Amino acid sequence: MSNLVSNEIVLEPSDHKRLSSLCGPLDDNIKQIERRLGVEITYRNNEFKVLGQSQQSSGAAQLLKLLYMETQPIRGQIPDIEPEKVHLAIQEANCLEQAEAGHHGKEVHIKTKRGVIKPRNSNQSQYVSNIINHDISFGVGPAGTGKTYLAVACAVEALERQEVRRILLTRPAVEAGEKLGFLPGDLSQKVDPYLRPLYDALFEMLGFEKVEKLIERSVIEVAPLAYMRGRTLNDAFIILDEGQNTTVEQMKMFLTRIGFNSQAVITGDITQVDLPRGVRSGLRHSIEVLKDVNDISFNFFSANDVVRHPVVGRIVMAYEEYEGKQEKERLAKKAQQEALSTEAAANKDENSSK
Repeated sequence: MSNLVSNEIVLEPSDHKRLSSLCGPLDDNIKQIERRLGVEITYRNNEFKVLGQSQQSSGAAQLLKLLYMETQPIRGQIPDIEPEKVHLAIQEANCLEQAEAGHHGKEVHIKTKRGVIKPRNSNQSQYVSNIINHDISFGVGPAGTGKTYLAVACAVEALERQEVRRILLTRPAVEAGEKLGFLPGDLSQKVDPYLRPLYDALFEMLGFEKVEKLIERSVIEVAPLAYMRGRTLNDAFIILDEGQNTTVEQMKMFLTRIGFNSQAVITGDITQVDLPRGVRSGLRHSIEVLKDVNDISFNFFSANDVVRHPVVGRIVMAYEEYEGKQEKERLAKKAQQEALSTEAAANKDENSSK
């Protein structure tokens, strides 16, 4: 077909073991790239040929180069390119395609002592850019879109550059649809289950021992939201996770804690509110109230931005479609009831006038 483009690349240096790691067992990695990007890949030794639509073909060729770089030996050992790594690299390839088309500007990288953290798609790139350039940033969207992880990465980078003196991580201690009952231990042990995702991100970027030392010196503070009341936080990078589970009053309290030379990032998923029935989410409310305020940015993620297992994106999409259908039915039913009420009132007025 005339609209198909062929891209030929040679992966250097030629290394049989590295090429085997790139292609995966029984060429599973190559098949995944072909399936996800809609291309056809053939190869002989280190010479690869990619056939497909222009953007997909060039994106797949770039993806192969990136993955081959990942096979560089570490302490004499060649890393395995696993399906999860291919999935994440495909997200990067999509980002590169959009960059070529001029959909977004220069890519933003987050540098920590443990390595460079790169956004996986254009929405994540914009999110990181907004965090860097705004005093207060909101990241709103489903699980698996990197909202909290990237926010923690930005906080770690700011601390290592000495742009802030401390990191403060907080979230509301609201049970996710379950009753955990009495939790034994001291205060730290009681709130740890709620704050575990924040600890995990810190351990990955700084290492367990360094995080423990920084917590002991109060350079890193992890605390439930209730402990923010009455404080003014200067020279700090503050992250509020699970913002959808704040009340309106709690969100207002948190936003007014921010002091001089401080940044705040609020993350959450407004489709997963665990507050009691009838209590309005502070995150939903703040989006409406603050949408036109300067120096505040909003990033909204969707199922397409999920960077976990591909099935997670499909699960999120299925829930969004189902909830959208339920909302349409609810609005239609409400409109029908209002119409009936209006008709009944009109009939009553007509009868009374007779």
